[in-house]
Amino acid sequence: MDRYEQIAGELRERIERGELRPGDRVPSTREITRRWNVAMATATKVLAELRGRGLVRAVPGVGTVVAGSPGPGPSPAPAAERPPGRQLPRRPAPEGVLTAERIVAAAVAVADGEGLEALSMRRVAAELDVATMSLYRHVPDKDGLVHLMMDRVFAGVSFSAADAALGWRARLELAAHLLWRTFRAHPWLASALSVTRPQPVANALPFGEWVLSALVAEGLDVSSVFTAYLTLFNYVRGTALNLEMEAAAEAATGQDAEAWMDQQEDMFMEMVAAYPTFVRLTREGYDFDLDQLFEFGLQRLLDGLAVLIGQVAPDGRTPPGQDSRSPRS
Repeated sequence: MDRYEQIAGELRERIERGELRPGDRVPSTREITRRWNVAMATATKVLAELRGRGLVRAVPGVGTVVAGSPGPGPSPAPAAERPPGRQLPRRPAPEGVLTAERIVAAAVAVADGEGLEALSMRRVAAELDVATMSLYRHVPDKDGLVHLMMDRVFAGVSFSAADAALGWRARLELAAHLLWRTFRAHPWLASALSVTRPQPVANALPFGEWVLSALVAEGLDVSSVFTAYLTLFNYVRGTALNLEMEAAAEAATGQDAEAWMDQQEDMFMEMVAAYPTFVRLTREGYDFDLDQLFEFGLQRLLDGLAVLIGQVAPDGRTPPGQDSRSPRS
C-alpha cells in the first residue's frame, strides 16, 4: 500500500468514527506534509483519494471539508486497482455555472493555503468538482491562470481620494504598506511577479500610477522616477519572498522560524565563537520579526529618497552648486 493510501485510510477511519463530522475541515495538503512528513505531491494524492471516495468536498475560500459518511453499498475499488491512466469520474458542472471568476477564486484559495507549487489545472478542477478539460474553456493554461490570479489580487489594492492630498513620503509609505499586506495575504504573489520581465497586470496599474505621480510631482527626472519606483516595489517584493519560503519550510519541518532557531542555537554559537561582536550581540538577544525588518528598511529607503528629492528645485533644476547624482552635504 502506498503512503498516500495509508494516510487517506487514517483520515477515512476518523470520518467513519465520527471524529470528523460533515462540514468539518480536514487537514490541508500543507498540514498533511507537516503532520505525516511527506512530500506535497503525496499530500495532494491523499485529498484526491478522499474526494474520489466521496468522503470530502472542496469549498473555495474555506478548504476541504467532510462531505458526509459513505452511503451503504460496496466501497469503491482502491486506487491501486483502478485501470492506469484513468481519472476518477466527476460530476460535470451545469451549463453556465463554471466561470473564469470561479476558477480564479478557487485557484487563489489553493495558492494562498498551500503555495504556488501545489497549483495545477487538475487541482483547481478538483476543488470545483469539474472535469479538468472544462477549465480550458475559460482560462488558457496554468500560466494564464496565474496571470488572472495576480490581476484579481491587485483589484483589492486601492487608494482613496483623500489619500491624494498626502505628501510624497506619506503616499509612498501608504503604497508600500498596502503592497506588503497584499503579499502577506497572498504569499505566492511575490514569486509570481517579475521585475525584469513585468507582466501586463491591468489592476496593478493604479498602484504604479500612484507611486509614479507622487515622484513626478517632486520634479524628479524620468530616469530617477522609474528607478525610485522599481526600487521601492522590488524592496517590498524582495522582502515578501521570505513569506512563501518560510511557509514552505514550516510545512516541511513542522517547526516555525523561532523553534528552528532555538534548535540551531548551540551550533550557531559554536560557529561564531571566534567572532566577539557576533557573540556579544547574540548573547544580548535579538528578536527577529519580518514585519519590523520590513518597516526598518522601508523607512531607510524613504530617507534616501528624501535626500534625492531635496536636491531638486521646484522647477526641476538642480540647485546651484549641487550635483544631482550625489547627496547634499
